[in-house]
Amino acid sequence: MTFRLRLIITTTVAVAFAVLLACTASFFSTRNAVLRSVDESLYAAARGPHGNAGEGRPGEGESVAGVSFQIVLASGAAFPDADLPVDATVLKVANQKSGTTLRTIYVKGNAYRELLVPIRAGTTLQCGTQPCVIPTNAAQVFSVNITGQQHQLHVLEYTLLVLALLGVILAVMLGYLAATAALGPLEDVTNEIEGVAETTNVAHRLVEGRNDELGRLRRVFNQLLASVDQSQRLQRQLVLDASHELRTPLTSLRTNAQVLAHADRLTNDELQQITTDMVAQVDELAALITDLGELARGEGIDGTTEPLRWDDLVDEVVDVARTHARTRGVTIEATLSPTTVEGRRDRLTRAVNNLITNAIKFSPENGSVVITLDGGTLTVEDNGPGVAVEDRPFVFDRFWRSARSRGLPGSGLGLAIVSQVAEEMGGTVTVDSSPNLGGALFALTLPTIDEEN
Repeated sequence: MTFRLRLIITTTVAVAFAVLLACTASFFSTRNAVLRSVDESLYAAARGPHGNAGEGRPGEGESVAGVSFQIVLASGAAFPDADLPVDATVLKVANQKSGTTLRTIYVKGNAYRELLVPIRAGTTLQCGTQPCVIPTNAAQVFSVNITGQQHQLHVLEYTLLVLALLGVILAVMLGYLAATAALGPLEDVTNEIEGVAETTNVAHRLVEGRNDELGRLRRVFNQLLASVDQSQRLQRQLVLDASHELRTPLTSLRTNAQVLAHADRLTNDELQQITTDMVAQVDELAALITDLGELARGEGIDGTTEPLRWDDLVDEVVDVARTHARTRGVTIEATLSPTTVEGRRDRLTRAVNNLITNAIKFSPENGSVVITLDGGTLTVEDNGPGVAVEDRPFVFDRFWRSARSRGLPGSGLGLAIVSQVAEEMGGTVTVDSSPNLGGALFALTLPTIDEEN
């Protein structure tokens, strides 16, 4: 069932229910008003000169036009004679087994409204021009022919039924018009979205229009398109950058492999140099592939986070890094305050390792690296050449490498991974000059659990 059809059915049912409810209420209201008017006439007659239902004495009051009067004794005898039958209900009232009763009866195709009033033996009533005493228990029967009123009620009933039918038809038409008016703009949006899906043109943007629900839908979809467009741009750029970075080591490997084809013409030192170069190029390729996988994994997978003692994690990374630093005589000093953060251990370990490895790489022989963790901020300082002011806006871009670092090993993805991890964990990473060592100062700031609570 389509949404349009559901909307039409809902509107039709709602309007039809309202029309039927109004017609039903109108019919019963009119019917009750008619019967109440007739019943008031009967009660007025019961309080008249022939009645015993009021507080007046016999003979008081006036006769009510259209109301017939009859007395039915407990034996069933009735006077004056009338065409109305003396049935079990009348006899029950006459024998004092039932109280005052109102009812509608049908006799020979005519409808009558009757009021039955019980009277006890010895009651004095006005009989003609003289009072008379009723010797036995009896019932007074006041009746009105309501055939005309019933006919009018039937006419009203049929009229209301026709109106209800017309109301349902009108409800269907209104439901269709309402669905068309409401879903027309939505269909336009759907057609535009289908066009985007068919052409895969994520650069397309919908006209946002007014500030209503459809306008909000268009804005949200435009935001989605913008996100997809940006993601595709980044993916294409990543592929282009990766292909460019892979080309150099692969070309070198191919050249060295071609040289090795003539190994019989090379000296042992030349062979050793070529072999060393090929191992370094393979290591460079492996590091590049690892970093690419890390970037892709960070963008595409939401891992489970957990509370982490950041100081313990940094201490573990520093212990491993000291082994590499000793080969170049670089010393690492670490001052770590107890800090707890929420995150993924593998991702945060990689970010911290990249910062420390980067500092060691750019430190001179017998240089120094100072690491400080305090207040949710990890700073890594070195006494290397630092990062030029004009280069700082690009230092966290993928594959970006400054002119002074292009001769050093690396893929240009390490700091990009640090920036990605910082963003994942709701933190920031910045670069500045170290006031103490004169080199670079990288600061990774993350929200701590204590701060959040």
